[in-house]
Amino acid sequence: MKIFYSFINKLSLWGAYLSSLLLISLVLLILTEVFIRYFFDMSTMIADEYSGYLYLAAIFLGLAYTFNEDAHIRINILTSKMSKKSNRFIDVFAGLITIFILIFALYRTILFTYDSYDMQMVSEGVSETPLYLTQLVMPIGISLFILAVLAFVLKGLRNDI
Repeated sequence: MKIFYSFINKLSLWGAYLSSLLLISLVLLILTEVFIRYFFDMSTMIADEYSGYLYLAAIFLGLAYTFNEDAHIRINILTSKMSKKSNRFIDVFAGLITIFILIFALYRTILFTYDSYDMQMVSEGVSETPLYLTQLVMPIGISLFILAVLAFVLKGLRNDI
């Protein structure tokens, strides 16, 4: 089981590294656009579009790591007054509900991405980027998130939280 937990942690860490690189790329793209507009009175014509794609990818790839670091928003007004055993039960129950919701979200994002691929949809911008390429990160990020929540639930069932 420790190998499974370690594998999930490494996957989510690599997602966070990639997310960080994408955020750095986003900042560099915007700085480039600002520089080119200010000094040369020109535009890259893609900065707006691609900054959205990079932001989307950074968010989805960072979900699992954020969960592992317990950085998602949690409202614990009621659970702070309960015993550890009750907290563990609530965490496992909430984790199971989360997994089911994420599986539905995964299913929908796979359909969404496949439809974009099947209909050969491209962006309306100058680049005419195939949209499925920009949407692939959604099912990947959600899959990583599902694995992180699954590891959390399994730890809770084994009393390792």
